[in-house]
Amino acid sequence: MQAWLDSLMALLALPQYGLSTLFVAAFVSATLLPVGSEPFLFGLLKLNPDMFWPAIAVATIGNTLGGAVDWWMGYGAHKVADKYSHSKHHVRVLGWLEKLGPKACLLSWLPLVGDPLCAVAGWLKLPFWPCLGYMAIGKFLRYVTMTVALLYVFPS
Repeated sequence: MQAWLDSLMALLALPQYGLSTLFVAAFVSATLLPVGSEPFLFGLLKLNPDMFWPAIAVATIGNTLGGAVDWWMGYGAHKVADKYSHSKHHVRVLGWLEKLGPKACLLSWLPLVGDPLCAVAGWLKLPFWPCLGYMAIGKFLRYVTMTVALLYVFPS
């Protein structure tokens, strides 16, 4: 298994597969797994600076689709979460999210709370397509901001 994983990672690390690696990293980082996609994006852009916008687009699409998976997981987990719906903190946060609606998904780029926020949006059955649109806007702005900042701090 380890040899197969090593060969897969070596294949994905090749420059011609850089965007596919970035897509997978961005997708996985949007799930509840603690993986960041910014190092992949930064590394790809250091190797290929002319790919700024395609890389931003691929990272945004991958991360947004990962957020969509979170939304669907939340949608399906509604029954499980009902067990914990009695705390006042829980009720306050849910009220805030219901009041904001899909616009709350603009905050999906935030570390630690962004990915669970997408799941909670699904759990609340907020409209999927508006949530997905707001997720994409938030994630796009994060990638542009983080990448420009990293390229400014670490110029070639």
